[in-house]
Amino acid sequence: MSDTPDSAVRTYTEQHRTAFLDDLAEWLRIPSVSAQPEHDGDVRRSAEWLSAKLKETGFPVTEVWETDGAPAVFAEWPSEDPDAPTVLVYGHHDVQPAAREDGWDTDPFEPVIRDGRMYGRGAADDKGQVFFHTLGVKAHLATTGRTSPAVHLKLLVEGEEESGSPHFRALVEQQAVRLAADAVIVSDTGMWDEATPTVCTGMRGLAECEIELHGPGQDIHSGSFGGAVPNPATEIARLVAALHDADGRVAVPGFYDGVAELTATERALFAELPFDEATWLRTARSQAASGEAGYSTLERIWARPTAEVNGIGGGYQGTGSKTVIPSSALVKISFRLVAGQDPDRVQQAVQAWAEARIPAGVRHRITFLPATRPCLTPLDHPALQAVARAMGRAFGQKILFTREGGSGPAADLQDVLGAPVLFLGISVPSDGWHAPNEKVELDLLFKGVETTAHLWGELAAALR
Repeated sequence: MSDTPDSAVRTYTEQHRTAFLDDLAEWLRIPSVSAQPEHDGDVRRSAEWLSAKLKETGFPVTEVWETDGAPAVFAEWPSEDPDAPTVLVYGHHDVQPAAREDGWDTDPFEPVIRDGRMYGRGAADDKGQVFFHTLGVKAHLATTGRTSPAVHLKLLVEGEEESGSPHFRALVEQQAVRLAADAVIVSDTGMWDEATPTVCTGMRGLAECEIELHGPGQDIHSGSFGGAVPNPATEIARLVAALHDADGRVAVPGFYDGVAELTATERALFAELPFDEATWLRTARSQAASGEAGYSTLERIWARPTAEVNGIGGGYQGTGSKTVIPSSALVKISFRLVAGQDPDRVQQAVQAWAEARIPAGVRHRITFLPATRPCLTPLDHPALQAVARAMGRAFGQKILFTREGGSGPAADLQDVLGAPVLFLGISVPSDGWHAPNEKVELDLLFKGVETTAHLWGELAAALR
């Protein structure tokens, strides 16, 4: 009896397991730390290594793209079918700083395999998850008899994600024609846990501001002037106190304009996940859950917008007493945004709200950092369903759905290219992104290979 298509992919993957891991280990040995200038040459070496490996994989076009910072890698493999849809895969080849003295059991840039895991900086975030696409596309071709992918396949692997992607949007805008796609696959994400394969459907956006208030020209005596002149620290405290209402909702007028509300189906799917709030609270080092009334913890961190005070200060902070009215005070606030919210409108609403509450005699400055837009792909989108089917074939079980509470450059791809963003990752929380002893579970890594082997045929059928 001949292999089924799914078992044939598994067989091919197993046959090439050793060579794949050897190549990945070679890439992990390159300390491509984008945040440290002394590693600029290593980041470039990482880009050149990947470009060459993609050429070896079979991509007829591989290029190192320059930016005003670290280089990115672009690759393209057209399908022999001229009507095939185009899919762009996103990831990054830079990594977080790492040193043995940070708490690593072994050299972070000398990967080791132990107990079914590969340890090394970048093993999960994100070199391992980028690299599984190379073996995946070869398995796709070998088990279908094709000489090119079932989709027009493109890769964009940036070199500055761990430094905040400062030049990424400009690169995407500059290369929008080359990057044009019908769908984007982001492989810089993860699953719920080792036993629960999931597909992420979206990420929140981010807007950040700093509000500075200035009163007296210098700190002044609280006995001589207290109660008779505005106190910037008091006014900052009043702003913070007014930021939420009694139900935990953000009290800025217009803040919720356009928010995409959770559907009953989405809430039911979130509820299927094996979430234990007590365990989650221990991870958060918190004694209690809190937030917007009427929503579960997962709904709050994935699908609801938030406002959080990240820092607040003003006046004397030293030991003992210093009875002054401070000359200035400040607060730093971040707003996580969800689908339907426009960062520019949110910033305008926040500025109008704050300025309306600042009394006479207090000067102010409100500064906003560049914002990140939210992204969300509806559950019934054909491309999202194709990802879930491909993952289901690899894992042999039902695929559940999550969202990501954080923010990232994926939204720039959706915004500039106008294509739905799908998340495909096999990393799990225990992999320790950004931490000592980062690792990837090898069984899951090869499930990623199998998923991508199935994915291109699934997407080719779904997007026609």
